[in-house]
Amino acid sequence: MKPRHKRLILITSGLATLGLATWLVLSAFQQNMVFFFTPTQILAGEAPQGRSFRMGGMVEMGSIKRQADGMTVNFTVTDNAQRIHAQYRGILPDLFKEGKGVVTQGKLGDDKLFMAEEVLAKHDENYMPPEAAYALEKGKQAKQASDAAAAAAVSGGNQTKDAK
Repeated sequence: MKPRHKRLILITSGLATLGLATWLVLSAFQQNMVFFFTPTQILAGEAPQGRSFRMGGMVEMGSIKRQADGMTVNFTVTDNAQRIHAQYRGILPDLFKEGKGVVTQGKLGDDKLFMAEEVLAKHDENYMPPEAAYALEKGKQAKQASDAAAAAAVSGGNQTKDAK
């Protein structure tokens, strides 16, 4: 074989090896990548089905219910616009409380029950991840807009009745 052919084979095999390594790294990232979603996004169908993802928001007041086994906890996560019921089996962080921020990782069941595999509680009153803060503010604005629309519909209905 001529040196030119040997060099061509070496370059081709090097590029093939590099391509294979790149493909393996990217497929590993794809499988292990975990996205963050709010309850509003989940109910809108933006969350993946059958894959693990993170859900964040606030633990709704009065929603924590402990099962008789002492390890299973049901709670509701809200972004002030929508809410998702979640279930977790295990030991919860000490800072996990009603009205506090939470990020849970798990899968969404067919019945829209989020089966949490991991629960992370917000560690400081002053800190909130930017995505969570934005999602909560967006949910709050959506709720205010829907409340205003409902109030306008009710007052508009009263004016129609008064006109008759």
